[in-house]
Amino acid sequence: QVQLVESGGGLVQPGGSLTLSCVVSGIISRFAVMAWYRQAPGKQRDLVASIDTTARTYYTNSVKGRFTIYQSENTVYLRMNNLQPDDTAVYYCNYDGSSWGQGTQVTVSS
Repeated sequence: QVQLVESGGGLVQPGGSLTLSCVVSGIISRFAVMAWYRQAPGKQRDLVASIDTTARTYYTNSVKGRFTIYQSENTVYLRMNNLQPDDTAVYYCNYDGSSWGQGTQVTVSS
């Protein structure tokens, strides 16, 4: 069983930055793909970024050049720069397409 705990969300002004963290614990496969998703009010949960065990990354078009996903030991990070109001959502960490964290709220507003 895998446990995921996110942190780092908050309120930020447009153009600001945040770094989300996801600590992974439990029985972990070294081949697992880690990902960040987000869900805005009234919308579906969408993939934002992912990273595999070769450090290959994927980003959805709307965050390319602004967000960076990276991993250090048992923690996965999402560095978010130049945040915009459309980035407002609950951000979820995902382990290998199965386990989810509880989510962390990101609000971008002036």
